[in-house]
Amino acid sequence: MVAPDRTDAPPKLRKLSVVVPVFNERNTVVEVLRRMRAVDLPDGIEREIVVVDDGSSDGTRDVLKQLGDSTVRVVMHDYNRGKGAAVRTGFSHATGEYVLIQDADLEYDPEDWPKLLNPVLRGKARVVYGSRFTGERRNMLLLHWLGNRFLSMTTNVLFNTTLSDMETCYKLLERQLVDDLKLQSDRFDIEAEISAKVLKRGIRIYEVPISFSGREISEGKKITWRDGLSALRTLVKYRFQD
Repeated sequence: MVAPDRTDAPPKLRKLSVVVPVFNERNTVVEVLRRMRAVDLPDGIEREIVVVDDGSSDGTRDVLKQLGDSTVRVVMHDYNRGKGAAVRTGFSHATGEYVLIQDADLEYDPEDWPKLLNPVLRGKARVVYGSRFTGERRNMLLLHWLGNRFLSMTTNVLFNTTLSDMETCYKLLERQLVDDLKLQSDRFDIEAEISAKVLKRGIRIYEVPISFSGREISEGKKITWRDGLSALRTLVKYRFQD
């Protein structure tokens, strides 16, 4: 484990860039953008929303074409490449000092953004995760719960930490750090890659409780047990890779 690559204070947060990967979310994307625009950010913080449509085929693209404005930038993938690819595209377009990942399926409530920002504004963290297991939540199926807990436990064993929710969507990171991580994952293993590379640098992740209203497969949830295996491989790979 290497030492943290920087010890000075995090940069002042003047602009928050929120990256929204979207794939076939026609029924929820309008509402999630409405909620994102309505969040009351701390004084002096500008918001930038980068929506990346990952080759949707359900009419989402037509909806998004009408939603762009001065705070919402819409980027289109020509074909479906995966959540990780969409996140990386969004990161490449972000211009704020910090970036946050926001799913478009209404599982995560943008009203929790201030909770995530608070440790950064107090100079306590460069990376903040929103934990689904320490706050108010709609309970998920047992198999999904076990998978999430197993991956978090594996992360803790491999990287000597105590994360409660490695797989959370809500990851708030300093943008310069994101650039330095040189992320490569194209699919859901992006969550494991971000966590592994941050922790391997010796950077402690700050967790805050968030609310969560999880969907199931019948409601449109896309992640499967195969993605869990891919995340496990990714954790091991980056733990032992120089």
